[in-house]
Formats: sequence, C-alpha cells, structure tokens
Amino acid sequence: MSGDEVVIIGAGICGLATALALHMKGIRSIVMEKSESLRNVTGAAITIRPNGWRALDQLGVSDILRHTSIPLQRERVVSLDVERLDEISLYHCVGETRCLRRKDIIDTLYAALPPATVKFGCQLESIKLDQHTTKPILRFIDGTTLTTKVVIGCDGAKSIVADFLNLKPTKKFPLCEVRGITNYPFGHSFTYEFTRFKKDNLLVGRIPINNNSVYWFCTQPCIPKDERIWKDPEMIRQHTLQLLSHYPEEIQEMIKTTDTNSLSLKQLRYRAPWDLLMGTFSRGTVIVAGDAMHVMGPFLGQGGSASLEDAIVLARNMAQIMGLNHVRKDEEAFYRFVRQRRIRVVRLSLQAYLIGMICV
Repeated sequence: MSGDEVVIIGAGICGLATALALHMKGIRSIVMEKSESLRNVTGAAITIRPNGWRALDQLGVSDILRHTSIPLQRERVVSLDVERLDEISLYHCVGETRCLRRKDIIDTLYAALPPATVKFGCQLESIKLDQHTTKPILRFIDGTTLTTKVVIGCDGAKSIVADFLNLKPTKKFPLCEVRGITNYPFGHSFTYEFTRFKKDNLLVGRIPINNNSVYWFCTQPCIPKDERIWKDPEMIRQHTLQLLSHYPEEIQEMIKTTDTNSLSLKQLRYRAPWDLLMGTFSRGTVIVAGDAMHVMGPFLGQGGSASLEDAIVLARNMAQIMGLNHVRKDEEAFYRFVRQRRIRVVRLSLQAYLIGMICV
C-alpha cells in the first residue's frame, strides 16, 4: 500500500494507535478527524490494564506514558451502607495497572506519528461503494468526497462506519456517569489504589494518576431531566455535589476543587455481546475497530486497552497479508482480524455488561 490508500476515521485512542501501528509496519495512512484539534477532554482519564501496556510497548510509547503516572497497588471496594470493607490486590491479581490522562495518551500517540498524518475538520457524513471498482467513497459534511482503497472506522460509539456495515445500534445503560480530574498542587494523601465507594445506588471511584492528580467518577442510576446539565460543567459539579451530600467530606472536597474543564456527563452505552457475536464488522475493504466495534461499559476498565489491542492485531494482519499472492489482500486481512478478535471482545463485553446490570 502507498499514498493515502488507508483512511482511518477518528483521531481518538484507537485511530491514532492504529495509524502508528501501521506506520511501524511500513504502511502509510491518513487519519480524518471531525474536530478542529485533538480530542483531549472527553473522558478525562482512562485505566490501562496489563494487556493495554503490552500494546503500548509494541507501539514504542509505553515508557513515555509510564513517566506520567503511578502504578496502582491494590483495589478496594468500600460500602458506606454497611460496615464492610472489601480489598483486592491489584499487584497480584492483574499486574501493571495505571490511570492515564486521556490527553497524555492522545498527545503521545500523535507526536509519534509522521507529520500531517492527521487531517482535522473532516467530519464524515456517509460511505458508499463505487459500483464499478467497489472502492469506498467517503462523503464529508462540507460536500467533498474521497475515493480510497481501505477505510478503518475508529469513530466511536456513534460510528458512521458501523452504520454503513449495518451493525445494530448501540444500546444505553440506564446509568450516566460524571467524570473529572482534581489537581493537588502540593500533593494528595491518597494511597496508590483504585477505591470504589458505594452508597444508596451511587458509585464513586477514585484513582490517583500521579502524586498531584486524581481521576474520579460518579456512576448514578438516574438521568438528569434538565438538558442544560449535559453541557454545563458548573451545573455538573453542583448536581454531583447534591447527589453526594451524604458522602465523606474528602469526596465532596475532591469534587468541589476539580478542574472544571475536565468535567463531563455521559450516558453509558454498549454494544450488546450477542450483537458482537453475530455482527458483520467488515464489508469489502471497510472495517471498524475500537469503540466503533465493541463499545462497552467502563465497569471492567478494558475499553481503552481492548482498542489498543485492536490496533496491534489489525496492523499485524495487514502487514502479513501484504507479502502473500492474494487477489483480495485487504479483505483477507480484515477477515483474519475479525476472526481473531471476535471471541475476545465478546468475552470482555459480556463481563462488562453483567457488571453493569448488577449496578442498575
């Protein structure tokens, strides 16, 4: 492959990781991003599990990211409804686990790519196949079109590429989640652990990123009726403080002092495990990966790591098939990728789904 024959839709974690994985295999690509700049805010931070670190190792960026975070030593579940404390050792159970700012991951992957790999302000509107060549034709909202050879959809839970493949729509948990980052200029006193606090059908998670920053989330089984709250960070803060007025003072103080720009409120989405088992993830030379393929609830902490795995496996298959005398190389590479990834993502999604249903 040469030139811009591989087009990746979306410059999120999966899109940038896929572009970098392809670059390391000698395959050039172009990433089309709808935003005018890198999407660094949404989600605030993300937990990377051992499988994600193995992928980052292969991408050559793991050491850079390790310097931005601390390894978590254990996991605790604290029930505030009853006097019970459950503890699970992260070190012995799941190996290296860290919480990273999404911005740090995005910026690091972007910096590792060749210049001009990412094109901003390119919002995909639709895809169709050329009737004669069967090549994908991309149409963008500004009216421009692009005919290319390969399209990799890394455009998230509301994927245009997934719609083209006729994947069933993602579903919504009856839960929404507030996420934010609180900075402590003089350091915080929290231990290096992932702590979940449970009380009255609310779940608050607290994860140190480093000695001066903490990522937190609040999962709630209610959807705010006031539409303004979804976009107004200060309203999100006040809404969360009201919900958690009966929580320990250290939790309330963490929310009061959180970085306003990091605050977000999202309803949780997932692609049903049974849809993943039967779904068609590629058609011709068009395929999906990452959240566009298998968006899952955050309950397992595997969404980002699974997306990084996708990037490595997809690039490996595309590189391997290049050396074969195969008429439809890209289609064969995509077939192999789907075959290798399907059961893996079904298992992860099923686990996340079951945990999410328990939280409802």
